[in-house]
Amino acid sequence: MVNRQLSIIKVGGKIVEEPESLQQLLDDFATIEGPKVLVHGGGRSATKLASTLGIESKMVNGRRITDAETLKVVTMVYGGLVNKNIVAGLQARGVNAVGLTGADMNVILSDKRPVKDIDYGFVGDVKQVDGKRLADLLQAGIIPVMAPLTHDGKGNILNTNADTIAGETAKGLAPYFDVTLIYCFEKKGVLRDENDDDSVIPTITRQQFTDLVAQGVIQGGMIPKLENAFQALHAGVKQVVITSANDVSGQQGTKIF
Repeated sequence: MVNRQLSIIKVGGKIVEEPESLQQLLDDFATIEGPKVLVHGGGRSATKLASTLGIESKMVNGRRITDAETLKVVTMVYGGLVNKNIVAGLQARGVNAVGLTGADMNVILSDKRPVKDIDYGFVGDVKQVDGKRLADLLQAGIIPVMAPLTHDGKGNILNTNADTIAGETAKGLAPYFDVTLIYCFEKKGVLRDENDDDSVIPTITRQQFTDLVAQGVIQGGMIPKLENAFQALHAGVKQVVITSANDVSGQQGTKIF
């Protein structure tokens, strides 16, 4: 298989859950040339539906505790409502998209997270990505839209962090394409000053990352996001970009090398 440029775009739930930002995302994503993959979240919609159904949403350090009832909700929302809205919107724009969970075509197999200090319930840690299956779809001109759900091979769906799915998918496709992984969120990139949206750090190397964490510049949820980025680079991904949802082509933001 000939190596070609591949863009993997990960967008947060807020972007795909609000009609105006979703339409803009779909417009922008449709203009990206060549093979591409979209990975999405959907946590706000899941929390809202759970509340409507009288199911309490429990979070620990930003991670959802997924009991049996919550698993039903996230499966409906991530694999159904959010995923199919995106697919339908892309089809309307001439993008031949297919919505996938990890169970579809067995593309992402996970292990249920073991109980240590916290029991996260039905949460999956990715064990294996079938990059060849995804590459075959891409070679056929089909664009995967991936929901943050995987499976354990024993009939159980598992809730899985969307950032992780994006990173592991990028690793799985690295043997077949020159992969650029683009994480899109509310800010313009990794900020030197969290109160200044224009203080974007243009590039970060592994050593700079270590220094910035020690200085307290990079903290909180940005640390695991960047750790995922460096793991992807180590596994053969060509470039990782952290940028805003208005820059799905990854031309701006923070480039990780």
